[in-house]
Amino acid sequence: MSKVQPRTLSGFMELLPGPQQQMEQIMSILRETYSLYGFTPLDTPVIESSEVLLAKAGGETEKQIYRFTKGDSDLSLRFDLTVPLAKYVALHYADLSFPFRRYQIGKVYRGERAQRGRFREFYQADIDIIGDGKLDVANEAEIPAIISQTFTRLGLRRFQIRVNNRKILNGFYAMLGLSEQSGDIMRTVDKLDKIGAEKVGALLVEDLGLTREQADEILAFIAIKGGNQAVLTALEGYRGRSEVFDQGLDELKTVVKYLAAFGVAEEQFAVDLTIARGLDYYTGTVYETTMLDHPEIGSICSGGRYDNLAEYYTDKILPGVGISIGLTRLFYVLNEQGMLNPEMNTAPADVLILPMTEDLSDAIALATKLRQAGVRTQLYTEQKKFKQKMTYADRIGVPYVVFLGEEEVANRVVACKDMVSGEQTKLDFSATLDRIQQGLAARRAGAPIREG
Repeated sequence: MSKVQPRTLSGFMELLPGPQQQMEQIMSILRETYSLYGFTPLDTPVIESSEVLLAKAGGETEKQIYRFTKGDSDLSLRFDLTVPLAKYVALHYADLSFPFRRYQIGKVYRGERAQRGRFREFYQADIDIIGDGKLDVANEAEIPAIISQTFTRLGLRRFQIRVNNRKILNGFYAMLGLSEQSGDIMRTVDKLDKIGAEKVGALLVEDLGLTREQADEILAFIAIKGGNQAVLTALEGYRGRSEVFDQGLDELKTVVKYLAAFGVAEEQFAVDLTIARGLDYYTGTVYETTMLDHPEIGSICSGGRYDNLAEYYTDKILPGVGISIGLTRLFYVLNEQGMLNPEMNTAPADVLILPMTEDLSDAIALATKLRQAGVRTQLYTEQKKFKQKMTYADRIGVPYVVFLGEEEVANRVVACKDMVSGEQTKLDFSATLDRIQQGLAARRAGAPIREG
């Protein structure tokens, strides 16, 4: 019988055990951090009815959907975690308490062209706060604190959360009489980092038909830089010309005001008037987070405020604010940049027990005691040569190997080798356990990501 060549589809990530442990460590920190802020975990189906999933979709999104039929059912794989959240909140509205705070880490699917760092199947890690009718702006101020805490606990230090408010942008373009063209203008301005101010100005005039004066005023506006207070002071000069602008400025000032109390360092946060995000979706505060030493990576966490999450499923007004981390892409980039901490314990067990006796009863009892003490323990019972057993221990990267022979059983001691230092001890169970636990605690003191 001919064999099928094993392969993984292009655009799908499949990790070896060590990297998978690193990914799991990152996910664990995300879950712990989100829980600190009162978010509840949520899991929604990977497959939804196409009618439900595509209620809002169109254009490129609909082209990228994995859609199929099963019998008479028209089904689709979810392409993000926000649309399933909208369906969930509309469906379970009567059973939820608002504001509803959820986090979700799950796979999503997009049938786009696979390329370096971009995937067709990938994990997203989202948090959202959903209000019932209203949602206080203080929630928008808390989001940067969550971003800051998350990346700091992961081991990143050199990152910046860039923040703007869509109402400021919409109000500003209304002042210039350019409301109908605001979307095209924002898309053009978004090219600023890539092509520079001069070329952006030329596009505004030549492609969009703006006057030179309008283009210059737009370029002057988005060029407002400096510390957060300096930018806010400059924006005050535009106050009084647009009600929408004034509201957006008040909201932005509130967000900045609460940052210190939320524990966000000033150097981690910047008001940036070039940030726009989803043009037809976000309505208030918007966020983009970048790594200062790796700007080529782009945004590693983005999101913002939206006014009506579930408008396609219910008449109830459900405003919200949320962010998303493209976790698979971030992991890929960090690995490529050599920023995943190689000193983190990625072994499937903390202790590998090598029984040296024919009767395994004592070895099994020792494994049971270690597991009861919270130590991940693997019992190796294969009939291999000693060298092969130690090679196995090296390959899985286990921190400690325990040898249990007739002598150890008779003297009620445990022979334990630290696989990093090479130090080997023969102590009673209590002392051995203490040594292992202290060593594991030291190993866990690091973070999954290492800068520099």
